[in-house]
Amino acid sequence: MKATLWRQDVTLRFAVGAAHERHDQRSRLFLEVEHDGVVGYGEVAPQLVALNGDPALTDVLDEVRTFVLPQLDRIVEREGAPPSWSRIARFAGPRPASNPAVALLEMALLDRELRAADEAVTERWPALFDTPRQSTVSLLAPGDEWHVEEGVARVRAKTAPGRPSEEALARLGGLVVPVLLDFNCSATNDAEVLEQVRLVRAVVEVAGVEQPYAAGNVIDHARLAEQLDVPLSVDEGLRSLRDLAQLVRYRAAGIVCVKPARVGGLANARTLITRARDAGLRPYVGGFFESPYARAVHRAIAAHGVDEPSDLDDVAVDTLVYDREVDVVEGGFGLRPAEQMLQHSLHVPVGPGGGI
Repeated sequence: MKATLWRQDVTLRFAVGAAHERHDQRSRLFLEVEHDGVVGYGEVAPQLVALNGDPALTDVLDEVRTFVLPQLDRIVEREGAPPSWSRIARFAGPRPASNPAVALLEMALLDRELRAADEAVTERWPALFDTPRQSTVSLLAPGDEWHVEEGVARVRAKTAPGRPSEEALARLGGLVVPVLLDFNCSATNDAEVLEQVRLVRAVVEVAGVEQPYAAGNVIDHARLAEQLDVPLSVDEGLRSLRDLAQLVRYRAAGIVCVKPARVGGLANARTLITRARDAGLRPYVGGFFESPYARAVHRAIAAHGVDEPSDLDDVAVDTLVYDREVDVVEGGFGLRPAEQMLQHSLHVPVGPGGGI
């Protein structure tokens, strides 16, 4: 079996300022696996630096090359064939970079497995919902252009403690859909969150408050949830079934953001979505500024299990030197990373000769 890894660095056309970082550039990792002439592709888009429990790009690369692909190599050598994609979540270790690294391989093996069976993902995961879409803007960067896709059902607004500027409030007032206030772990007390909800509610409907406190801080989220008259959403604080169980036990969330790369892949994401719905929570599918390829995969997951507005629109990037980011193919996810795009990406060696 051969594995090939690429890194693609892109500049986002519409930057988004968050409490502790500014999303204006992103690195996307693409993994191709090939066995018996059948290929599959995976993608994750780690942030450059570690923050709020999410690993840095270099840590994810190290995890892929040092732990994940060597495990795959040993299985193929022992069994003579690639393992089923459904086994890959078990590769995950305790390191923060482990979940996105495992998610990268899992997506590639599922794509290959579907193509080998001449099966489309919609046959395995039929669409059960017309999942609404969500756009993201920032209240923290007055000069940045807001990009709200037509027809979205909700806008997530990146924010931080303190009174939003008059310009930000005026821009919010121009929206015709509810707003989810995303603090990205920046709040220090309940009062500042409650006050911002009051101020924003004067100009637009508030759909909820997302991740005011640090990941893992279930108690403070539970206390704040009791005081809010809108749902509290957890994003960075959901990485595992144990996290979900704690949120349910303490009634610390009404909405949860399930990001496949953060939770260790598509199998784990599907399980978390089902368990969250069974517990009376409202799960949605989030993203990390992935290319149209991974976004298409996430749309399949969302259409199968999510009726909450989700991050499903393609992410606009600055003018590229190639014509397109994806090619249409038969079977699998219906798309693959475009050959032109990969040729203009950085090839990352993963073993002797670039394979395993």
